[in-house]
Amino acid sequence: MPTSFEEKLIRFFGGQWFLALAWLAMVASVVVGVGTGHVATGGAAQGIFWGIGESFVDNPAFSATVNLLLLTAVGSLLLWLNKTYLFVRESTTVLGSAFYLLTMANPYVGTSVQAGTVLALIVVVGAFYVFSAYQRSRAQHSVFLAMVIATVCAMFHWAFVLLIVLFFIGFVYMRAMNWRSVVAAAMGIFVPFWIVLGLGIATLADFKPLAINSVWASLELSQVRMFIVNVAVTVLAILVITGVNIGTIANYRLQLRVYNAFFVISSALTIVAMVVDYRDLQVFLASLHMYLAVQLAHAFTISKSAHRYVYIVVLIVWCVASCIASLLM
Repeated sequence: MPTSFEEKLIRFFGGQWFLALAWLAMVASVVVGVGTGHVATGGAAQGIFWGIGESFVDNPAFSATVNLLLLTAVGSLLLWLNKTYLFVRESTTVLGSAFYLLTMANPYVGTSVQAGTVLALIVVVGAFYVFSAYQRSRAQHSVFLAMVIATVCAMFHWAFVLLIVLFFIGFVYMRAMNWRSVVAAAMGIFVPFWIVLGLGIATLADFKPLAINSVWASLELSQVRMFIVNVAVTVLAILVITGVNIGTIANYRLQLRVYNAFFVISSALTIVAMVVDYRDLQVFLASLHMYLAVQLAHAFTISKSAHRYVYIVVLIVWCVASCIASLLM
């Protein structure tokens, strides 16, 4: 039987107080990062028609504030998604607290508004549309809206093309794709182009091929090394923890298995995208943090060990060490 201290520690790590502390830790890392000048943007990037600057907001302090609000929204929406669909079988705040701690681990993700933050936000918003379509033969509205959102974002950054593929596969896994849904998906991609080109907002001459961005341009060599270590550890953790969790998740009822398959597929596609577009790693890292947070929440709730709080302790130690190393370099 677990000791009273261990029970309290487990409840604490899965509760609201720890969620608040994790959020404050993320805020503190961003404040220190901005204050010490450790601010790296995603670099200028190009979409299908238009490009975006190195940061959506020029003022560093205001940019960091806006980005923190968006990251807070990602964590909050992830918790709401689980409260609505219970893909993690126990209600826990580890989803949000792990995401905030992982963001703290790499201050460059949080110190300015960039495409990566928006990408993570669109993924979790899109997940609501995808999950709501489960075994619905009349899910065309959700399919259409998800594709419209992804397509419009892709006009500003090529990385969002990944979401078109992800959402389509997600709807297939939700068993929501019939011929009407396929038409809705095609229309969701076609309509934004029809409006933009038809109204003269853009022309075919404005089309820009995929231009691979360079994260190295915004970081010094020592910082790049720490950034790569952070990415490598995150990817390895996702692969290992997903592998450990999958045996238990496979025994869940079909609906929960399908919901979790969406996150596994999302992780796989994101890792592949990072390998292909390796110079754009920073754009995908916030989403990767979100997928790892999901797997950590599973690991924490699946285990019935009295010592499962060790998962969170290890996470805290790694995130604090990574944050300090990144800020000192």
